[in-house]
Amino acid sequence: MKKLEQMYEGKAKKVFKTDDPKLYIVDYKDDATAFNGEKKGSIADKGVVNNIMSDIIFQMLETKGIPTHFVEKLSDRETLVKAVTILPLEVIIRNVAAGSFSKRYGVEEGKALARTVLEFSYKNDDLGDPLINDDHILALELATEEQLATVRKYAYQVNEELKPFFLERGLKLIDFKIEFGLYDGSVILADEISPDTCRLWDVNTNEKMDKDRFRRDLGNVEETYQNVLQRVKK
Repeated sequence: MKKLEQMYEGKAKKVFKTDDPKLYIVDYKDDATAFNGEKKGSIADKGVVNNIMSDIIFQMLETKGIPTHFVEKLSDRETLVKAVTILPLEVIIRNVAAGSFSKRYGVEEGKALARTVLEFSYKNDDLGDPLINDDHILALELATEEQLATVRKYAYQVNEELKPFFLERGLKLIDFKIEFGLYDGSVILADEISPDTCRLWDVNTNEKMDKDRFRRDLGNVEETYQNVLQRVKK
């Protein structure tokens, strides 16, 4: 597989074309950002952790019937993926109140929610990724009704698979953000699943084992990312 020119660079990843128009190469970076890019830094080997962890989880989800963009791990930092067209939606699943949810609604962080919450954000850095609802999505033609229904179905299914997966590894899945793309007209899971995109708390201590350590200057960021990866590898 030949790596060709870079076609995209985001906050955490670079995407390259290949000599196969249906395949891309994703290269994970160590750059770290928070608060829509207002806080910037670097986490040593974050790209390695996020790449390997995402590959493990995507392969697990494939066995559960959830289609993903994963094709093949190429190196510690690079993965071969299907050339999806990303839907401009951030799909957030919340099991426990935390972060912006707690601030927005005045709910104590750590309070278990009476039901799982699914939120959509419009994936647009210039607008600050605002929260939107189904009507907004359809009115702005960000997705069709059928695509939106599929996104919802898969998002809840991902949650039901990830909760026990992490619990077996001593981690509580507080919330997470995922993205979907279109591949041959079908909706599939894309982007990544990592400490960057999940809130994970230690089951016994409630210690934060995710990007909040960077966001909130809690320290031991690199060590925590490595700890999570070692647990996921078990």
